[in-house]
Amino acid sequence: MRIDVFSIFPHLVDDFCSVSLLGKARDAQMLDLRCHDIRDHTTDVHRSVDDTPFGGGAGMLMRPEPIFAAVEAVSPPRPLFLLGPGGRRMDQALAAELAAGDGFSLLCGRYEGVDHRVREHLVDAEISIGDLVLSGGEAAALVVIEAVVRLREGAMGNVDSPVTESFGATGLLEEPQYTRPAEFRGWAVPEVLRSGDHARIARWRLAQSLHRSLAARPDLIEARGGISQAEQRLLEEFPASTYP
Repeated sequence: MRIDVFSIFPHLVDDFCSVSLLGKARDAQMLDLRCHDIRDHTTDVHRSVDDTPFGGGAGMLMRPEPIFAAVEAVSPPRPLFLLGPGGRRMDQALAAELAAGDGFSLLCGRYEGVDHRVREHLVDAEISIGDLVLSGGEAAALVVIEAVVRLREGAMGNVDSPVTESFGATGLLEEPQYTRPAEFRGWAVPEVLRSGDHARIARWRLAQSLHRSLAARPDLIEARGGISQAEQRLLEEFPASTYP
């Protein structure tokens, strides 16, 4: 998979994506990440990428010329997404869509944003990571890249990880999980997880996912059509964990 990123701080993206799972994916040539410095395509001695907005207003806008030039110089994989608040909300479904393709590109804005002609005539769509404002798109780009690459076949050591984790096959939040020691400061791991009864453990896990989702993300329950009668029996069989 090839991912191109356009930024005035490309090292922020490149450095983060050189370690951990993303670094391993790059070393294994599963991820071809190319970070491009928009300033390399400026024409003045100061390498200016911004200017004041027409009509007045606070802040500075990124100019269209260096952005268009940077993109046109490398013919990056499409779609090309602008990272900004007006786009489709990034979620697991979008991550899966992008992971199924051969690649895409990301444009990181800065300052007060980009000249609107970039939205109209250069990018294909926009992605938002939430209703918040960042100083630039680099942090958002990292969220998108990691969410997508970890879903690529072979990226994670355990093939079941993307199936059983939050927003996986069930569409629910993941159940509470525990590791050694079995007791820590008087807090014991639930007996069912130490029972060796795999069928009962599976039922407990689903029940806890339901409890946790009901408490923290009822919208996930609503999206899957509510609670079935069989699931209601599970909720009654296994009370909620202390970690909803």
